[in-house]
Amino acid sequence: MEREGLTINPAKTCQPIGAMYAALGIHGCLPHSHGSQGCCSYHRSTLTRHYKEPVMAATSSFTEGASVFGGQANLLQSVETIFSVYDPEVIAVHSTCLSETIGDDLQQITKKASDDGKIPEGKYVIYASTPSFVGSHVTGYANMVTGMAEQFAVSTGEKKDQVNIVAGWMEPSDMREIKDIAKVMGAKIVLFPDTSDVLDAPQTGKHEFYPKGGVTIDALRSTGDSKATVALGCMSAEPAAIALEKKCKVPFETVEIPIGLSATDRFIMALSKAAGVSVPAEITADRGRLVDVMADMEQYFHGKKVALFGDPDQLIPLVEFLLDLGMKPMHIVSGTPGLRFDKRMKEILERAPYANFKLGMGADMFLLHQWIKNEPVDLLIGNTYGKYIARDEDIPFVRFGFPILDRIGHSYFASVGYKGGLRILEKILGVLQDRQDRDALEEKFELVM
Repeated sequence: MEREGLTINPAKTCQPIGAMYAALGIHGCLPHSHGSQGCCSYHRSTLTRHYKEPVMAATSSFTEGASVFGGQANLLQSVETIFSVYDPEVIAVHSTCLSETIGDDLQQITKKASDDGKIPEGKYVIYASTPSFVGSHVTGYANMVTGMAEQFAVSTGEKKDQVNIVAGWMEPSDMREIKDIAKVMGAKIVLFPDTSDVLDAPQTGKHEFYPKGGVTIDALRSTGDSKATVALGCMSAEPAAIALEKKCKVPFETVEIPIGLSATDRFIMALSKAAGVSVPAEITADRGRLVDVMADMEQYFHGKKVALFGDPDQLIPLVEFLLDLGMKPMHIVSGTPGLRFDKRMKEILERAPYANFKLGMGADMFLLHQWIKNEPVDLLIGNTYGKYIARDEDIPFVRFGFPILDRIGHSYFASVGYKGGLRILEKILGVLQDRQDRDALEEKFELVM
């Protein structure tokens, strides 16, 4: 049935959680939720469950009084207390439904904190507007990353031989892989945000309140002097690249997050062009290994029907990758709205005119389940919330995206680049071949597949 005014299990979460995750990608940064304690607790707990790491964040702790008269006094007191007690390099403030509804102006409050001497010399407070009643966690991530570009980047007039890479919503493992690829290519980059060595930090026996990872303030400030920017994702990364171009005249190119063969090809060529470096044999060999597995195992992929849900900048290259494998993406759902997302996905789905695709309002898990009942699939790909559909419909399930609350590995093993593509193939093959073994008749149960 068509629904007009009801969402059932939305395929997204709210803006502040994305802003909090992005802020953790700055070295020595303490995210700050300008709203009630409950909001901050929810966002921290979800990130903690996904990454299996302690996520630190502060809150303005709104009560009834702040809700009526505004939260300026709470935020000013918070800034003063946080710097004196926790001593971060940066406080990254994001708003919530409550503070947005009552009209708190983060820019004005931040300026007052500075004018009142509550921000110590050499320390910073940045901010982003992230109302939960519009957009999604992807929007909040994009808004905070844009705030980094707008509030840190400085142009000195002397260009540096470096390229900015604005990371779309990716795992810490993915950000590490992007840095490794750039290192192999000999390209000097500034990646921001960078949650590697923050949300996948090693166990040393000692708790580090601010782990060693994250992009430094000096590196962020230098982005205004970079010779080019490569943005990974039209929804989560491009807004920051646009802000850099407007403020510091740094030209940019937007490509998809390098998931799969085609998207990684485009990223490698974009980085090669921007940095003025050639593609080394090591990268070409990695590509060859991915292509080899695609060719060797083609019979297991071909014609398999797939349902997917998740975030725009991950779904776009993932759907393209499935088509490259000869699979059939049948049902695609994302709760995040976006005209660029809609246009690009429809371009890709010209190769799959049979596919159902919906985003934004009404694009929820209940709709996906209805579509699967009407047109069954061989595979479901999405975050942990898909396990209920997979169980109900007895579908092989590959966990991908955010949040993944019941498995580990996503923050340690990359899904981007050619090596990441191999990992995705291995996961898909694993569940499909497990199902083939499970359902095989006794006389068809083979040792070698």
